Parts: sequence; structure tokens; C-alpha cells
Amino acid sequence: MSPEQLRRYLNYFQDLGVKNIYRREALNPPQPMPTPMPAVLPMPVLPMPGVSPITVLPPLEPMGDTLAKISEDIGDCRRCRLCEGRSKIVFGSGSEKARLVFVGEGPGADEDAQGLPFVGRAGQLLTQMIENTAAKEGIPIHRADVYICNVVKCRPPENRAPQPDEMEICGQFLSRQLMALRPRAICALGSTAAKALLATKDGVTRMRGRWHKWRDIPVMVTYHPSYLLRAYNQSAKREAWEDLKTVLHFVYD
Repeated sequence: MSPEQLRRYLNYFQDLGVKNIYRREALNPPQPMPTPMPAVLPMPVLPMPGVSPITVLPPLEPMGDTLAKISEDIGDCRRCRLCEGRSKIVFGSGSEKARLVFVGEGPGADEDAQGLPFVGRAGQLLTQMIENTAAKEGIPIHRADVYICNVVKCRPPENRAPQPDEMEICGQFLSRQLMALRPRAICALGSTAAKALLATKDGVTRMRGRWHKWRDIPVMVTYHPSYLLRAYNQSAKREAWEDLKTVLHFVYD
């Protein structure tokens, strides 16, 4: 098993809440050389058959991790096929002290050109949603006070949804970003972000309006701004506004 496969394997169990593992001994371990019997026999330890003492799972995020270190580790990433058509890696933007993180799906054409997340039409709408809702609710924050990133850091071809293996490979960096920031809450924008964070098959309509958890951090799922740009989604716009109000008051009150 390669180190990358082992990391994914441990990540799977840690997301399930498993903190410790047992290491199974070899079926026919080499026999030690006999030693002289002591005058007083020690109290025997009786482990489970074929199982060694408990082993604590190592942390998946390096100690003292920072956004700068994560960006450095990504480098000129060639870990999946998305690198083939991208112009720039879109790491994330916002305050390193953000108490609220928005997670989207992946970069679009504008984001790919500028190397920044949510700068196209959907990004402009997200900025308005954050700042206008905060102003109406008396919460003194702007877009620069939150942190915004995506599940994948490179633009998928023709803006298609990221494939599971692409999300898994890039997921290690998203996980490290969230653990480095340790926000009070995460807002998942759209079904792709919700599936990546919560390992669910449910759609946004079923998940929005109530709290979920990524590790120990509360997660609110709402509609992606690109979905709200469609003229016929008036009810979704109202629901997204309610979701955002809930998140802002939870984080900043």
C-alpha cells in the first residue's frame, strides 16, 4: 500500500470518528531466542489473540499547519487530470482569521483566469449576499472577513462537476485548509460541496435549513450562487437568504 493510499484509508476512518486502531500481528512471527527464567515471574499481560496493543492514529494535518504551507505543498499540482486544462490553481481567498468559511464546487472561467475564487457573476452575487445580508442584520462584516475556497482547485473542463477521484485527491488540501482555519461554521454552496464535506447523496433541497457536522465544525448547506442566478429560482433565493441569516447570526452573534 502506497503512502497516499494509506492516507486516504486513515482519512476515511477518521471521518467516521475512529480514533484508535489495532495492529494485527503476523500469523507466524519469528520466535525469539530463549532467555533464562527469572527467579520471580512478572504478572502476565493477556492481549487479544493475534492483536497487538492499541495504536493511535496519526494526525492527517501537520502540526502548526498554515494556509501558506498548504499552498506551498500544492505547488504546481499535477495530481489529477484537472491540471491538463487549467490556467491557474485557485487556492482560496479571504481572512486567515475567518470565523466563517464558504466552500464552493470548483473554479469557473473567470476564476481560472484570475486565480481567485468566486470572482465571476456567481461570485459577485455571493459578495452581495454576504454584505447585504450582514448589513440588514446589523452584522459588521464584509467579504474580506470570511474565507472562500472550493472543493477542487482547478477548473473542470466545460465547468462540469468534479469527478469523485478529483474530489478525493483535492480533498486533502480542503481538509487542511479547514483545519488550519478552524472556523466556527462552514457554509457549503451547492450539492457538490455538501457531498464532499458530508459524504452524502442527498440534494441541497433536503439538506438546507438545518445544521450538519464536518468533524466537529457545524455546516450549513445552501444553494450555489450560480443556481440562484437563474430567473425562475425565486423561492430558492428566499431560502438561501434565510440560510445565510442563520449562519451569520450563529457565527457573529
